[in-house]
Amino acid sequence: MKIRYLADQVRYQTMDTDEFRQTFLVEDLFQKNKLVLYYTETDRAIVGSAVPVKKELSLPGGKELASDFFAQRREVGVINIGSAGSVKVDGKVYKLANRDALYIGRGARKITFVSQDEKKPAKYYILSYPAHKSLPNCKVAQKEAEAVHLGNQEMANKRTIYKYIRPPQVESCQLVMGLTTLENGNVWNTMSPHTHERRTEIYMYFDLGKQILFHFMGKPEQTRHLVVREGQAVISPSWSIHAGAGTCAYSFIWGMGGENQEFDDMDGVNFERIN
Repeated sequence: MKIRYLADQVRYQTMDTDEFRQTFLVEDLFQKNKLVLYYTETDRAIVGSAVPVKKELSLPGGKELASDFFAQRREVGVINIGSAGSVKVDGKVYKLANRDALYIGRGARKITFVSQDEKKPAKYYILSYPAHKSLPNCKVAQKEAEAVHLGNQEMANKRTIYKYIRPPQVESCQLVMGLTTLENGNVWNTMSPHTHERRTEIYMYFDLGKQILFHFMGKPEQTRHLVVREGQAVISPSWSIHAGAGTCAYSFIWGMGGENQEFDDMDGVNFERIN
């Protein structure tokens, strides 16, 4: 597991491009036959991926978490963006098709990822936060997620938000997680932007193919951008806006953890403040 320390709202202003990318961007997710995990001190979030091909992959405990097993004091959200597979939790098998999700509650001792077909592997995106109580595991297929249609073609932001892990559909301690897909011909997300003073948000972009996306972040009065490619994630601290524009339509998984689970708890930023 790699450790990622984020910059505060003063230091980020002096960073060059390489420093900025090395601090906020996770570039090496979704490697075949590998479990990739990043631990950040911001809300103690862990972001990662598992792409099992020749073998099963399991979430570990260890020194970084001071735990005997990964979910000893944590909850976990998983969304599959690849082909069909299964997640085994303490012997129980949860089959996940493309864009299905699984919530795993605190106390699960063994979490293992499997692909149904090694020629077409599953690609599991993983997000985890500390949890103060144990709650039931729960699978959510995309068709079962709450779907909200937003935006319009004129503003190039017509999109559908799928809410997977959030009360009342799935009870969790602090993890909130979902997926947004833009329609063809639309490129903007989260514009006008907002911040979350009470929680961190992490974005993982996909469906880009060989195209790129510009993710805008930083204080509204002094923004920066990251060039993001397929399967890369941005760790966005509470003081930062988070918005993006792609060279094509795309999808992204959003996940939050912090003081509350209210989806609409955000501090809007109007265009007049943005520089």
